[in-house]
Amino acid sequence: MKITDLQVIPFRVPYRPYRHGRLLDEAVRIQTLTCIQTDEGLEGYYLGGDNHGDLEGLLPDDRRTLEYNLKPMLLGQDPFDREKIWHWMWTRNIKENLLSVVDMVLWDLQARAYDLPLYKLLGGARDKVKAYASTYPAMASPEGYAAHALACKEQGYTHYKIHPYYFYDPVTGQPDRGRPSHIAEDIAACRAIREAVGDDMVLSFDVWGTYRTYEDAVKVGRELELLGYYWYEHPMPEYRVQAYVKLCQELTIPVLSPEIAAGSLYTRADWILRGASDMSRIDVLRGGITGVKKLAAICEAFGVRCEIHMSGFANLQCLGAISEDVSEYYERGLVAPEVDYDTPPPYLRAICDPMDDQGYVHLPQAPGMGYEFVWDYIWENRVADDD
Repeated sequence: MKITDLQVIPFRVPYRPYRHGRLLDEAVRIQTLTCIQTDEGLEGYYLGGDNHGDLEGLLPDDRRTLEYNLKPMLLGQDPFDREKIWHWMWTRNIKENLLSVVDMVLWDLQARAYDLPLYKLLGGARDKVKAYASTYPAMASPEGYAAHALACKEQGYTHYKIHPYYFYDPVTGQPDRGRPSHIAEDIAACRAIREAVGDDMVLSFDVWGTYRTYEDAVKVGRELELLGYYWYEHPMPEYRVQAYVKLCQELTIPVLSPEIAAGSLYTRADWILRGASDMSRIDVLRGGITGVKKLAAICEAFGVRCEIHMSGFANLQCLGAISEDVSEYYERGLVAPEVDYDTPPPYLRAICDPMDDQGYVHLPQAPGMGYEFVWDYIWENRVADDD
């Protein structure tokens, strides 16, 4: 079998942006479907590739890189030679999200060839995964966060993660791009949530690297310890690795990082060895499914958790192939009181991650990633490649 073509199909999708605690007017964004075809009629697919997982399509420059730079390298290759192709792309310094997209399309293609859900091809470990509710940032007042956490608990979630007040001033209600740390309000929200949900709900905290001083990170970490939070995610900029080493030595709450640092498993293995994180973090846009598999094995060998970042089909398929002792939770979100999370986008017949009343997401059973495309919608809303 040989690869005969690579295409990136951009198409319009309506959506409602959510910002600073409210839904905005309907807007349009571009989603992309990357497809690799073979001389035996088999195809593989991946939706998205930019920013938040499956939801946001590749930018025009990235589409051109795939079709004009990577496509010639792939034509004529055996699509099952993923490992060889993965190393080729690293050697050529291909952008991390693009090499990840190619890797995921090839995994989807092989799972479709064997008529298996991808997690079964990877080596199935479980058919369902515990989910946590992952909030939008700057979502509400501390009391509003607490009410939402309680509603999530009643829905079946056993774990709730707060994205707090960054790039937003909760006192003035205005954007605050230059000084994002509002630790007094962050701590108030964390206290209100714990009081509302009680001691039996797992709580975590993710400030997305916006604490600019070590002192802020330590102060909030101390409060999280007193409140019994499970993990403290990405508190400071991730290029300050030594500050993370110091933070891990200072706190007892597990520090979960790096979240967005480039370098896939190579960077994260170095963080583990340096003691810069207590739990590691990766997603499929940072090295593809191959990168996630490799890091999960490293973490298992070192007795370190490897919690998968973001929602989406490919991240969920990876979790189905990793032991719960290594990767415990699926990040379901982003969620907020007004956000409709459970209605599929118009180009899919079903979301990847419906949740039962016990807080579990069940793995899709369709071949490959589990996509059920609405092809008529995709073709009717296709746009020019430079949009």
